[in-house]
Amino acid sequence: MYEAVHAHPDGQATVARLAKRAATCGYGGIVVRNHGDEQADYDAGRITEAYGVDVVAGIEIRAAEAGRASGLIGNYRSKRPVVCVHGGELNRFAVEQPQVDVLAHPMDGGDVNHVLARTAAENGVHLEFNFSRVLRADGGERVQAIQGLRKLRELVEHYDTPYVVSADADSHLALRAPRELFALGKVIGFESGAVEAGMRAWRDIVERNRERLSGAVIEPGVRIEGSDR
Repeated sequence: MYEAVHAHPDGQATVARLAKRAATCGYGGIVVRNHGDEQADYDAGRITEAYGVDVVAGIEIRAAEAGRASGLIGNYRSKRPVVCVHGGELNRFAVEQPQVDVLAHPMDGGDVNHVLARTAAENGVHLEFNFSRVLRADGGERVQAIQGLRKLRELVEHYDTPYVVSADADSHLALRAPRELFALGKVIGFESGAVEAGMRAWRDIVERNRERLSGAVIEPGVRIEGSDR
């Protein structure tokens, strides 16, 4: 299972510290999804070797308008194995883009309805169940976050929309072990195994896109003969 994190300067901990903590929690990898204007400085290969955790250089695109976001997607799609779009006002735009892997925290400052869930399913865009507010907020804000995740769960189940699950940690202290997220999933109403599937989906995205970026795949379904993969 993989977790998706924000590292310094987008978060409070370095990539190395997050990787070290992820290893103790039992994760096989982390996706560093800093916003494009807050990129971390790190050697993914060295950290992967040091801690035995696959460190993936992803990105979370944050933009004020769709035109800007479209340009950034085009720029990073050929460079990063995981391309996320910062949710909210760009929810509708993001689910219409097959080049987008994940619509991040769509219920934070935004909403998802049946049209968006169906469109995401058609374009293979994963909707994120982001547990950060449930884990770190309290009172009315936490209740609102749970309600939003339950609504999203119902839509995802109905339209068979692909999804990922994350605690969206911005420090090593905010990382939660998989079993903790499994327990939280039960509170929200996930069936057994559904949260684990959402955490494994990050790895599936990474493996698929690394193969595409390697040049072994010309386009989906078309491979170079004799490829090792």
